[in-house]
Amino acid sequence: MKRLVIAEKPSVAMSIAAVLGVKDRKDGYMEGADTIVSWCVGHLAALVGPEAYSEKFAKWDRADLPIIPAEWKYKVPRDKHTQFEVLRRLMGREDVSEVVNACDAGREGELIFRNVYAEAGCAKPILRLWISSMEDSAIVDGFKALRPGAEYDDLFAAARCREWADWLVGINATRLFSVVYHRTLKVGRVMSPTLAMLVEREAQISAFTPEKFYTVELDLGGFTAESERIAKKADADAILRNTSSVTVKSVNSKEKSEKAPALYDLTTLQREANRALGYTAQQTLDYLQSLYEKKLCTYPRTDSRYLTDDMADSVASIVDYAAAVLREAAPGTVNAAQVCDSRKVSDHHAIVPTAVAGKTDPASLPSGEREVLMLVSRQVLRAVSGAYRCEETSAVVECAGQTFTAKGKVTLDMGWKVYADNEAKNSELPALRNGDILPVTSGKVREGKTTPPSHFTEDTLLSAMETAGANYGVPAKSSDFVGKGGAAERARFSPSGGNERYGACDDAPEDAERKGLGTPATRAGIIEKLIATGFVERKKAKKTVNLIPTGIGVSLVTVLPAQLQSPLLTAEWENRLKMVERGELDPESFMEDICRMVRELTDKYTPVPGAEVLFPSGREAVGKCPRCGGDVTESKQGFFCEKNDCRFALWKDNKFLTGKKITLTKKLAAELLKNGRAFVKGIWSEKTGKTFDATLTLTDDGKLTRYGFDFKEGSA
Repeated sequence: MKRLVIAEKPSVAMSIAAVLGVKDRKDGYMEGADTIVSWCVGHLAALVGPEAYSEKFAKWDRADLPIIPAEWKYKVPRDKHTQFEVLRRLMGREDVSEVVNACDAGREGELIFRNVYAEAGCAKPILRLWISSMEDSAIVDGFKALRPGAEYDDLFAAARCREWADWLVGINATRLFSVVYHRTLKVGRVMSPTLAMLVEREAQISAFTPEKFYTVELDLGGFTAESERIAKKADADAILRNTSSVTVKSVNSKEKSEKAPALYDLTTLQREANRALGYTAQQTLDYLQSLYEKKLCTYPRTDSRYLTDDMADSVASIVDYAAAVLREAAPGTVNAAQVCDSRKVSDHHAIVPTAVAGKTDPASLPSGEREVLMLVSRQVLRAVSGAYRCEETSAVVECAGQTFTAKGKVTLDMGWKVYADNEAKNSELPALRNGDILPVTSGKVREGKTTPPSHFTEDTLLSAMETAGANYGVPAKSSDFVGKGGAAERARFSPSGGNERYGACDDAPEDAERKGLGTPATRAGIIEKLIATGFVERKKAKKTVNLIPTGIGVSLVTVLPAQLQSPLLTAEWENRLKMVERGELDPESFMEDICRMVRELTDKYTPVPGAEVLFPSGREAVGKCPRCGGDVTESKQGFFCEKNDCRFALWKDNKFLTGKKITLTKKLAAELLKNGRAFVKGIWSEKTGKTFDATLTLTDDGKLTRYGFDFKEGSA
């Protein structure tokens, strides 16, 4: 009997096959004496579209919403059918006794395998390969420690809940808002609240009014002292004129310590690569994935910044690998305890270089991969180093009741900052005592302005997504949000009345519970989707690339109800998926809440009055709407009133017209809208099988639109 091993990608399958000694190459798989190794190509089995459940869903109509499948259906995309058939045939072979899930060790890898397994109708025992490195030794150890597939049922349940929830929200919300506002508006469970954070930040920047302030700076012979902010320039000038010498009022010195940073998880690495190298989150993930498949880095899609306790003995070796990559000396003392904490490791430990990386010449790698590998390696050397220590001194001097402050710093121990890009600089103050009188060598008044919040970059947006729900309470149920204005509702549930900046851009405390938007594996894709859909654009300002919402992105957030744009609520959904993954929440309960939210959204949402100005179509008016007098314009499916609160439509695939082989052209629609009638030749008679000429009439009672014939101007 043989064991079938299924990897997520061909390259991974080849690495596994090489380690297991499986060498005989077949069409779509490798075969050995007792092992077969094959692969998926991403998601081989995918959810079907709404039209697969009912023909009526082929047309977008609010009356058909919500679309909630009673039983979920999957299909194999045409371009992946060949490889699926290979796997189905292999799983069905009589000499295959068990199947090993060797897809990526995470939520999506579990989903990819289980969907293919189910679609192929396989019922053979499942074993799970769970590894954090593609090194040969890690693969060997992984196969020695295969676990029963049932131990990962909760992980699969969470993956399926995520997949179904995204389908329900994406399909129903996209159709709802596209129909209501007469243009395609893609809405997503995670994408929309991320867009809302960007729009909120731009609103804060636009509303910000800078205020001038002034400070007086004194040169005291070798060091400077500065006043607090002064509102009026005249007052600052007067202080400077009346200051010839100052008296030292206090001198305080204290030692400060800054502990070494933790190792990288995916998000912190993406942020650093964006900040230091200008890479997008997706670029960093792509480079890291390639390094992983080349056995140079450990598993990339991790949310952990520590190693497990049982890896303590291997820390010194990891440090040597990192030092070899950088061609730098390792720290004299390696503090392994600083980087090992099993309590802070979830599915995978932090990202570190491998033994293979230590033997590889970085110059042989593509530049992007090389730079990311060096970032990862440098962080290892920082993380195991001692704390940075310095002595900070603050001196307060006074003249005529006005105080000035001077600050200095002396480094006592560089610690981990030996490996920092910008090493700490000293700014030592001279020896000072209380009561010393110091002459003012020179002075000047500096003008400044208060500054608005910064635009989001990928660095700061990733941080905001990661910590979106860390510091705020979340409403208990989604119905609290339905059909209400976003800003008002945020004010209700916000400790600062709705004026906070969503998601702090600084790192959350290490022990803070992170209820974030998306996962480390999906955040880069969310940013790319926002850009691809035209809701966000990258704009370069000097050396920084900012993420700026477009006009259509702002308009979409303006009309979205708060349950679709609240980072807090969506972060709570992500947290509940984690609970499903840990077996702490019933998946049926999660899905019931999602379905309830979707029903309330589609049933209760009312269009924002006057919102047509937010979504100008730019299309030529064909005629005037018989219901409201608004412009009627042509779309792919027909002719529609531009006003969002008016549902007048002339569908091109109307059964009355298509049954009689009448094509609703732009010219015909224009005449019907203008006169309510139009003469048409060659109308097909379904009864006689012949054609006839007649006047086509159009009537509308404010709710229904009807066609008819007037034969007075035509002949049968």
